[in-house]
Amino acid sequence: MGLEIIINVAREETRVAVLDRKVLTDLYIDRVKHRDYVGNVYKGKVVKVLPGLQAAFIDIGQDKAAFMHVSELTGGIGADETLLELDDKAAEVPKPKRHTSKPIEELLEEGQELVVQVIKGPIGTKGSRVTSYISLPGRYLVFLPHVDHIGISRRIENDEERARLKQLMLKLRKPGSGYIVRTVSEGVTDDELRSDVEFLQATWEEIQEKKTRLKAPALLHNDLDLVFRTVRDHFTKEVQHLWVDSKPDYDAIREFVGRYLPELLPRIHLYTKDEPIFDHFDLESEIAKATARKVWLKSGGHIVIDHTEAMTVIDVNTGRFVGKRDLEETITKTNLEAVKEITYQLKLRSIGGIIIIDFIDMERERNREKVFQALNDALAHDKARTRILRISELGLVEMSRERVREDLYRALSEPCHYCEGRGYTKDPTTICYELFRDIRRLSPTPDERTVVIGAHPNVASLLADEEADSLAEIERERRVKVVVKPDPTLHIEQYDIVMI
Repeated sequence: MGLEIIINVAREETRVAVLDRKVLTDLYIDRVKHRDYVGNVYKGKVVKVLPGLQAAFIDIGQDKAAFMHVSELTGGIGADETLLELDDKAAEVPKPKRHTSKPIEELLEEGQELVVQVIKGPIGTKGSRVTSYISLPGRYLVFLPHVDHIGISRRIENDEERARLKQLMLKLRKPGSGYIVRTVSEGVTDDELRSDVEFLQATWEEIQEKKTRLKAPALLHNDLDLVFRTVRDHFTKEVQHLWVDSKPDYDAIREFVGRYLPELLPRIHLYTKDEPIFDHFDLESEIAKATARKVWLKSGGHIVIDHTEAMTVIDVNTGRFVGKRDLEETITKTNLEAVKEITYQLKLRSIGGIIIIDFIDMERERNREKVFQALNDALAHDKARTRILRISELGLVEMSRERVREDLYRALSEPCHYCEGRGYTKDPTTICYELFRDIRRLSPTPDERTVVIGAHPNVASLLADEEADSLAEIERERRVKVVVKPDPTLHIEQYDIVMI
């Protein structure tokens, strides 16, 4: 069994799972309340220019202003960024040269309007990231209206086919514009490519027409929803089955595929069983694992994934794995097994930014090199750009991974309201001692001789038991009577003190 695509469509959200030999490798979620903006084209207005960062904030009508660096204004990376998801880093896409060395404050001013495209959606507290270099993906091609270049996917290896596609695209394109020929274009007819060119050109002309008619901020082009992006970008000849549980979407997918790849129609299936589709394919449990802090390895070891504001930290532990020979061999095997799981989790969870991996310390240099090389090889297949530094003597690996989209941890969760995102709370003993200090600060009047304390039941229990002697000492010291009342509605760290 090869690749499978499972699509779950509900009123409130759409979820897409990609399976490789029954193993979940990619998960995409699009919620009605939090739509994916990547690929959308807007007419925006500059709200702030930041000379120190050589960047600007652009109002595109979202809750937060979008961010644009000067390189994305004068030499953008929009086309290259888009192709990461479309063609697995397989296209020959040159980054456009900067046409000027002027600083951003000489190129933009507040209130100025310009057309931009979202290349990264909002992540955490940050707004979208945009570029002025537009790229419009079709089924076979990606249209680059501002880039004078024809690129052919590297995954098309036949030289004659590459030459045919390039010559055809040189004839079809308008002067000054460019195209990326995608992997799925291999073997398609001239008419099919010509149809894609006409469709993309018409889309661009519609964007230009809206640009002159609408006031900023305004949406000029809305990219396809998750279902059709999945079909457009992922439903290739390598996919054995595509399952969808929505009849309207099933019909629409068949119509779309019938127009472009009719030979794939038998691979599209409507799921009609009573059991939810993600339950049937045992995906709900896999999604739960994808948000867990601890991930077990088959050997009995485990990795722990912790997210901080600045980075993600991954710790490798031997756990129950004791090995059969020496300790160094056990450690090396655990680290090698962890490499596979770590690279899998990075992709599945879409973890980006700075990542620190704390491998178990290995004494022998050749073992450290073996683990490093295994990590390097595993990351070579990652669609997102990665940069990795060698293992330090402490067993640490520093690496960075491009943020392609918001990671599952942030997409499916939020900071704990109880602990305020710290991941811990003060223990009851600490709360008791803080409470004692507050009582000692009181200055009761002659009429106020009773102190009523409202506290969480765990704290109240401790005051009545282990800390009863300390509480009695405070009563004698302050000459007051202390009454403790358990209140389950209070936070563990919260308490009330009332003088009567």
